[in-house]
Amino acid sequence: MRLPLLIVALVPAAAAAQPKPAAILDELAAMHAFEEVAISPDGQRVAWVETVLEHGRDTGRAAVFAAPVDGARPANKLGEGRHIAWSHDGTRLAYVDHQLYVAPIGGTGVAVTKLTGYVTDPAWAPDDSRIAILFAEGAVGGGGPLEAEPIETGVIGAAVHNQRLTLVDVRSGAVHQVSPPALHVYEYDWSPDGARFALTAAPGPGDNNWWTAQLYTMPAAGGAATAIHKPALQIAEPRWSPDGAAIGFIGGLMSDEASTGGDVFTVPAAGGAAVNRTPGRPASASTLAWLSPSQLLVAEYVGGGSAIGRLDLASGAVERLWQGDEAIHRGFLANYSTSRDGVLAAAIRSDWQHPPEIWAGPIGAWHQVTALNAGHTAAWGPAKTIAWTSDRFSVQGWLLYPRDFDPARRYPMIVSPHGGPASVATPRWPRPTDPALFSALGYFVFLPNARGSYGQGEAFTRANVRDFGGGDLRDILAGVDAVLKAAPVDPKRIGLTGWSYGGYMTMWAITQTRRFKAAVAGAGVANWLSYYGQNAIDQWMVPYFGASVYDDPAVYARSAPIGFVKRVATPTLIIVGERDGECPPPQSYELWHALRTLGVPTELVIYPGEGHRLRDTAHQRDVLERAAAWFDKYLR
Repeated sequence: MRLPLLIVALVPAAAAAQPKPAAILDELAAMHAFEEVAISPDGQRVAWVETVLEHGRDTGRAAVFAAPVDGARPANKLGEGRHIAWSHDGTRLAYVDHQLYVAPIGGTGVAVTKLTGYVTDPAWAPDDSRIAILFAEGAVGGGGPLEAEPIETGVIGAAVHNQRLTLVDVRSGAVHQVSPPALHVYEYDWSPDGARFALTAAPGPGDNNWWTAQLYTMPAAGGAATAIHKPALQIAEPRWSPDGAAIGFIGGLMSDEASTGGDVFTVPAAGGAAVNRTPGRPASASTLAWLSPSQLLVAEYVGGGSAIGRLDLASGAVERLWQGDEAIHRGFLANYSTSRDGVLAAAIRSDWQHPPEIWAGPIGAWHQVTALNAGHTAAWGPAKTIAWTSDRFSVQGWLLYPRDFDPARRYPMIVSPHGGPASVATPRWPRPTDPALFSALGYFVFLPNARGSYGQGEAFTRANVRDFGGGDLRDILAGVDAVLKAAPVDPKRIGLTGWSYGGYMTMWAITQTRRFKAAVAGAGVANWLSYYGQNAIDQWMVPYFGASVYDDPAVYARSAPIGFVKRVATPTLIIVGERDGECPPPQSYELWHALRTLGVPTELVIYPGEGHRLRDTAHQRDVLERAAAWFDKYLR
């Protein structure tokens, strides 16, 4: 389950002086929404992807732009698409819009394939003669388990469309699928000489088996893939060293594909023992790039922010180059890219007070490339970091103050645990489903990074294993106590909301405490035992629970909200997408049915056609309005 960016932290209607939810959403919809950024290998140009909006609505399309880093010329639009990749000579850009496109700088893109299926993740060969892509032939959808699951009838599970590594000749458009048909490839990297690939892969179906993926190498010409490392947990970001002798990757406990955090490892490219290069480091690596055979550039989560440093493999020392209260990462909604030498970088930078823009330049000395959101100001209040102690852990979170804060008043507060659980709440300009929007409507907003989060190292991330709803809930409640000592929050007017794992924590918390006077549970889990057999990604659960539900049902039962549902007195609104494969609607229905039977105020809304991530802006607005009314009724 994922992810902090998907938390439906929804806001209550406030007093007359506060803006209405619709007005805030209209303001957000009027902004430029950046999805990806990529700096050219020589660091001279930057490309990015923007969501295409029409009349304040997300069309589902995206546009690709490129501009000189020095701002000497304005940006030009290359076409519509996503998944951008520079050629090594920096003169062309590849991107995907159902097909693979190539655009020269200053020109427009031309399709170089005519494929039937799902295409993603292009990467140029070292000599720029070919482009590798990931291609699921015949697949009608793609994009991972966040998207709406297909409607299935007939023989279920019979069709598996594995995502295969595929080569495209740039001149002729000839296509050659090179990875074995039985493997679903998640990530890959060209070897420096272009003769081989490193890849993370597992037998299909792809959405479910990412958690069991291994590291492979294979010839670029095709043939057998050789497994060189079977990780104890999850693996991401395979990167070949410049001399071709080693492959670096990030390994650790990860609850979601493309939400990466863990330690940095290297393994000989010919196979052998993997070496943890950052053992015990109190941070979570999210992105890496080789600077030389002996050094890596590593972006990592530190506390509730990010940092970039130079890792020396011989000593294990990390020289910090930059640190800030924002998110810098690749993977899901990637917002960071480095030049070939690792000296320059581009990023989509924002925090709660500064809207997103493209920045580029030397790491730690970026300059602003775009000013497309100039004039947009925060409709919510400022934020500060909160630290507290829970059990043996030092825990961190963010507290946003209400808009137009008056220290003489006492305010209601919304607590919002993030999704994941292996994720982290960091400062960012809000999206339509972001918890910061509570602040715009007159609430304190508390975003705890409880145990299980990234930012404090692997021991902290793994501290909720076989303990869902135990220590993590204690961390959250201790954090609420810390906030009550630091800010004028009314302890009788505290609400709770979250999405995915945050939705589960909402469902769980109302069975364990009556501190929360209203709740909005988005895409949660009410019953881990039934959930195991309903969801499309059950492999994520084994590392956390230690066994399947069939081997150890007791560990699942003790964390299941439904087993304690007769304790609930909190009015609870429950929302979910109709075709959510990560947290299927029967979980929400099961809790709603129990609360309704027990006479607890409740309401269930299922959004047609939606997956784990709500895509339709009309549905996002409806969720916001409903939750606003719900919290207004019980907390104002």
